[in-house]
Amino acid sequence: MFAGSEIGIDLGTANILVYSRKEGVILDEPSVVAIDNQTQQVLAFGHEAKEMIGKTPEKITVIRPLKDGVIADFNMTTEMLKQIMKKINKQSGLSIRKPNVIVCTPSGATSVERRAIEDVVRNSGAKSVHLIEEPVAAAIGADLPVDEPVANVVVDIGGGTTEVAIISLGGVVTCNTIRIGGDKMDDDIIQHVRKTYNLLIGERTAERIKIEIGYCPIEHDEKTIEVRGRDLVTGLPKTITLNSKEIQTSLQDSLLQILETVRATLEDTPAELSGDIVDRGVVLTGGGSLLHGMQEWLSNEIIVPVHIAANPLQAVVTGAGRSLQFINKMKAVAAK
Repeated sequence: MFAGSEIGIDLGTANILVYSRKEGVILDEPSVVAIDNQTQQVLAFGHEAKEMIGKTPEKITVIRPLKDGVIADFNMTTEMLKQIMKKINKQSGLSIRKPNVIVCTPSGATSVERRAIEDVVRNSGAKSVHLIEEPVAAAIGADLPVDEPVANVVVDIGGGTTEVAIISLGGVVTCNTIRIGGDKMDDDIIQHVRKTYNLLIGERTAERIKIEIGYCPIEHDEKTIEVRGRDLVTGLPKTITLNSKEIQTSLQDSLLQILETVRATLEDTPAELSGDIVDRGVVLTGGGSLLHGMQEWLSNEIIVPVHIAANPLQAVVTGAGRSLQFINKMKAVAAK
């Protein structure tokens, strides 16, 4: 069934990753495209395009063609994937002409959104396209025994969405998705700085603040960071100092919504699987799991062990790539 080249793709809101069974993760680039407004040609994608955010002249627009884990701009996503295929062929020496692709979809995606993902991947040159739900891919990538009759709980905090799923026997038993993730946290920081200091900062600055001094609601030693932006009163550049306590407060609402989603999913668990969760705990994947104190905070709140996957950023794409061996089994489960 899967002859020729086989790759797994994680079409993330923040990053696109590609996994080859032979070589592991062969590409990890931000999901950003820079286009020429007159010709609609792609000028840059990935890291190169991300560097341009907030710095382009009028004739260039930098966009993120994926939003909340699904495709917001069909044509640009197709173009970006074509560029990715070209880059992989150049870089790795792998000849990926007509690959068989397994691509991740949010479990909350509608049938229209799933079809759009399938079409986009096929239009970018794939021979065959198979979809796998992100939480299942994350569980496989985190080395959980997804095909056994035990509860595997995955909390995948991505750029656009957070997905909480309980997986057993290769399928999703119960799952909840909210459209809150790393991007929403960045936006919380932008709004806080704007309201408190009358200062406008960009997405990349907000992301840096989150990574360096963003904390879950836990006790910690205060840290500070210097930030530059545009003063909304004078219109001039200005530097301010932010501390981790105020950033912690600004992130609280989004984090509490993630916690509620985790709780709601655990409450929906069949009684037989609940015992497994007490023993085995919950596994965190996705970039959001790296927020300072996430493991400790969640563990205190839900009173079960919380573990972070060995490589949380790559768990989903690694699982997608590895899932080729599980796919027939999962189809059989889905068909029942």
